[in-house]
Amino acid sequence: MAQDIAVTVEKADETNWPLLPSERVWTSWRLGLVLLVAACATWCFIIGEYVGYYLGFKPGLAAMTAGSMIGMLLVTLAVVPAATRYGIDSIVSCYPQFGTRGWLIAVFLQYVSIIGWNSLLLIFFGKSVTQLFIVLGWATPESASWLVPASTIVSCLIVYVILLGGAEAISKVSVPLFFCIVGVGTWMLFLLVTREAETIAAAEPAYASGSFRWDYVTGIEIGIVSLLSWWPYIGAMVRVAPNANNAAMPSMLGMGLPVPILSVIGLAAVLALGVSDPSAWMVELGGNVYGAVALVFVIAANLGTAMTGVYATSLGLKSVPGLSSRSWSTALLLSLVPVALIGTLLPELFFSNFGTFLAFIGVFFAPLCGIQIVDFLVLRKQRIDVRALYDTRPGSPYYYWGGFNPAALAGMAAGFVTYLYLLNPLSYASKTPYEYLTASLPTAFVGALVYLLVTLILVRPAGLGGYGATTGADRA
Repeated sequence: MAQDIAVTVEKADETNWPLLPSERVWTSWRLGLVLLVAACATWCFIIGEYVGYYLGFKPGLAAMTAGSMIGMLLVTLAVVPAATRYGIDSIVSCYPQFGTRGWLIAVFLQYVSIIGWNSLLLIFFGKSVTQLFIVLGWATPESASWLVPASTIVSCLIVYVILLGGAEAISKVSVPLFFCIVGVGTWMLFLLVTREAETIAAAEPAYASGSFRWDYVTGIEIGIVSLLSWWPYIGAMVRVAPNANNAAMPSMLGMGLPVPILSVIGLAAVLALGVSDPSAWMVELGGNVYGAVALVFVIAANLGTAMTGVYATSLGLKSVPGLSSRSWSTALLLSLVPVALIGTLLPELFFSNFGTFLAFIGVFFAPLCGIQIVDFLVLRKQRIDVRALYDTRPGSPYYYWGGFNPAALAGMAAGFVTYLYLLNPLSYASKTPYEYLTASLPTAFVGALVYLLVTLILVRPAGLGGYGATTGADRA
């Protein structure tokens, strides 16, 4: 009863309940704009930097583009059909696969993933503000020790205030951010490539293995895992679109394509200057004025993505028992407080372990995507029981055994083992056939295959999971 009352006083886009067709009003252009602003963030420079460790400019761009589009395709197939058909977010979309209690695994993965990304972004925000003050003569390098954490906390407050307006606020803020990000980003890339063209062309990747195939596949793998990180974000955005036709293209082009395009800046910078952070090399190339403009760009880009991440996390937390009846502002605080703590106490942790963090994304989100694709598109024929999504009683269609679906647990475990066998997340040591297939694609395939087999052999014969049932599925 308390949950029902909470829903009546909160806006629809601030709950995890399905949006009605009348509430899904974002056009393809509007959705694409929001997704593009979310995709353009500082982490793109770091992604480009990591690819630049193994590949030169042209093969690095090709590998990043291929990997990004592959990763985005997996995420799109996993989330967009269910999210747009039923108006649900990424977390709710995995209820049928994981069960009425097992879906908490996805909440945990979403929370840890987005907290990590937002910590990276908002710490970068603090560093950029500090550097901007130094460039403008308003601060000294010695003041960075307190100015970075202070700026990080301020950024958290800005995101909190904006997101009190829900998804509509993100849409409104995305318009000015779009022009800032696209315009300044294009200018930065043009400046870097034209002034350092010869250096970029002659640069040798710092950690090239000696095998071009391995290096190229690693570039693709970095692109795939970077885009798999959009799984926690995308459902919260595309569910506001009326159908999959309005969401598929914006998802692929709005979230998939900008990442490699913007990552090219980091790729070119690390090859030419040995550093991907534009706040450093823009001052070196053009002086304080260019450096100040670049810093404003970095600040704006980080805010756009951080807002989307905090919104998606807060929406996911609204699914957790005990939090669903809490206010939207409480969910926002639970999403932002950990970021503020990390930004003030452990600001360098995510910078020094970024490669391992990317591998963490592949280890867990690759099998998750594979499981959702085979379940919703193959086994369920794009039909789920919407009422059953919120029915946690024993005997409900998605209760399985004790609220957990053994097929999903087996698929995740098999995918986890597959990834670790192919690629060590800490050392990046690999085993065949990694150099031909990447680590994420076999992981997604194995996770999906194990899920399919366990479902066909164990779950469906037991009459669990709502397979074949249509009751409630088409009444949403």
